[in-house]
Amino acid sequence: MNIHEYQGKEILNSFGVRIQRGIVAHNATEAVNAAKELTEQTGTGWHVIKAQVHAGGRGKGGGVKLAKNLKEVEEIAGDIIGMNLVTPQTSAEGKKVHQVLVAEDVYYPGDSETSEIYMSVLLNRATGRNMIMYSTEGGVDIESVAEKTPHLIFNEEIDPTVGLLPFQARRIAFNLGLSGTAFKEMVKFVTALYTAFEKSDSSLFEINPVLKTSDDKILAVDAKVTLDDNALFRHKDYAEMRDIREENPTEVEAKEVGLNYVDLDGNVGCMVNGAGLAMATMDLIKQAGGEPANFLDVGGTADAKRVEEAFRIILKDEKVEAILVNIFGGIVRCDRVAQGIVDAYKNLGDKINVPIIVRLQGTNADIAKELIDNSGLKIHSAVEFQEAADKVQEVLS
Repeated sequence: MNIHEYQGKEILNSFGVRIQRGIVAHNATEAVNAAKELTEQTGTGWHVIKAQVHAGGRGKGGGVKLAKNLKEVEEIAGDIIGMNLVTPQTSAEGKKVHQVLVAEDVYYPGDSETSEIYMSVLLNRATGRNMIMYSTEGGVDIESVAEKTPHLIFNEEIDPTVGLLPFQARRIAFNLGLSGTAFKEMVKFVTALYTAFEKSDSSLFEINPVLKTSDDKILAVDAKVTLDDNALFRHKDYAEMRDIREENPTEVEAKEVGLNYVDLDGNVGCMVNGAGLAMATMDLIKQAGGEPANFLDVGGTADAKRVEEAFRIILKDEKVEAILVNIFGGIVRCDRVAQGIVDAYKNLGDKINVPIIVRLQGTNADIAKELIDNSGLKIHSAVEFQEAADKVQEVLS
């Protein structure tokens, strides 16, 4: 589950990670009041207004701006809230901004000793260990740094049986070229950051940039945090941070009816039971010359109601030109699934306006094929994988 920057900073702060202080605001008036409160805390009248959306590259789209006085705070917040922010990580339509973070300006004017660092904590799936990735080249696209200057990116892997060791935190500070107070502060920062990552059951922390100020403070200026959905039962307060306005509405609807659905960009809808079969089905569609429009796992109870809900979800995507249903009848009998498909098709009526290919394999697959073939509906039945691929290719051509 993705959360907003201000929420990520709240988590970091709760574990002792120094952050750029800020207050969230939902309109221009709240933004001005937040700026006044921050001025009392920090003594500075300059503030950074940051759009709060689940996307990176906000500054490039005009979603992060500096305000030098309260009038500018009001004007900038008013402009950003309500806008559709387009960034390299959003669609062409962008994302609507519902709130901003009014944050303290931590960059000292004319200060040449301030430096920006990139740091993230995530799982290295190749080794099965968490790792801290970091670079002196913070504040820019880390992908570009990895491509052009890979020697400037460092990794520190952590043994899960012992956790982050003190010498590893010191090595990170050393590789970043720090010394004196800044070195000690970075060691404390890294240690607290890794603790926050583990204790919050997160799958990603990305801080870009981590700022080293001229007076040797180390703090998180940004915070991209992804929480592990499977661990939210242990963190009820984190679960409440979910903002469904930032999520794909079709995916939200599917989740509410118990379907595992992920929206993709292709033209062939998929309905399967089981994640492994879903991946194989998407490969099948690619081999047939199509592109998967979604990942949709109906689970082990593919009855008429569930199948009907799945069809409704898939048909919401206007790019879908065909639907491939690929069900293995192990727990559930194929003939019951076939009857569910027929019933769902009849219930939806003229709402189904694209070809449907159904491949049922497993218990009572032969009976299921007869049910489909004798239904009188415009459904193409298949038994083998290649046969299903050929029919997908046929209806798309």
